[in-house]
Amino acid sequence: MAQTKPLMAKSSGTEHANAAIQSALRTFDAEGGGISALAAALQGPLGTAFAAAVELIREAKGRVIVTGLGKSGHVARKIAATFASTGTPAFFVHSAEASHGDLGMITADDVIVALSWSGEQPEMLNLITYATRFRIALIAMTADSDSTLSKAATVALTLPKAREACPHNLAPTTSSLMLLALGDALAIALLEGRGFSSVDFSVLHPGGKLGAMLKYARDLMHSGEAVPLKPLGTKMSDALVEMSSKGFGCVAIVDAGGHIVGIVTDGDLRRHMRPDLMTARVDDVMTSNPKTIGRDLLASEALEILNSSKITALIVTDARKPVGIVHLHDLLRAGVA
Repeated sequence: MAQTKPLMAKSSGTEHANAAIQSALRTFDAEGGGISALAAALQGPLGTAFAAAVELIREAKGRVIVTGLGKSGHVARKIAATFASTGTPAFFVHSAEASHGDLGMITADDVIVALSWSGEQPEMLNLITYATRFRIALIAMTADSDSTLSKAATVALTLPKAREACPHNLAPTTSSLMLLALGDALAIALLEGRGFSSVDFSVLHPGGKLGAMLKYARDLMHSGEAVPLKPLGTKMSDALVEMSSKGFGCVAIVDAGGHIVGIVTDGDLRRHMRPDLMTARVDDVMTSNPKTIGRDLLASEALEILNSSKITALIVTDARKPVGIVHLHDLLRAGVA
């Protein structure tokens, strides 16, 4: 008679969850160690090479060609995208495809940034030869200063050795993160060095939520007759009609010169609720010196002011004269919030 196999005790869901969390913490610890080692290396010889790489890219007449293979290739593609989106023209060329015609994309005015942890990928040899033949600047990102790639480079960024998060020390994890971090550092150093502003950023990011956040108050504000306005001395009954008809929950109060001096909001009505409120003057109810913004304030900054001040609308002014109003709902519709 066949023997029955003993039943295996099933691990509880809690044990599985704890094991997964501990695994994640070990991964973060290993990868964090790699970033710490990279930061420490930047304060030594790597820092000198890093500064030289930034200067080489800054002075280039052409574009930055970022290349790599395998996991390094995926990281290289992201670095190229980061360069391009922060004002450094760049694109990705696959190291293997370069040998099959894509070398024609690279000109003598360009700078090549080649990623390879070992620096010995055979697929990169033709690209190295091409760079040497046409005297194209080559920046190597590798962990081996004696590698073929490193020795052929104009500037070699030698990353410190670090253990992969993979328990077998095989799967590119920590190393990929370090390459990505160094690429980001290059992009941001170039961004800051050329004074790349939020205005420049908005030109390159017109779509999606990021594009919405980079719109200006002037793009979202209501103007003209839509702006709720009343002069000093107005009865609260008239101010309330203006608030209700314009639908923003507030009315800006201006002096004889048209300059904003206060604002009456729904909150002011509640705070001053009394039998004679409708016959009172706005002067006695308004909040003086209200928060205002300029036409050229970014929508993301307007949202921050609304949230931090716990209000729902902002009057847009030009030389202290109201020219528009932006409501929280406008930001929501635009996709900012």
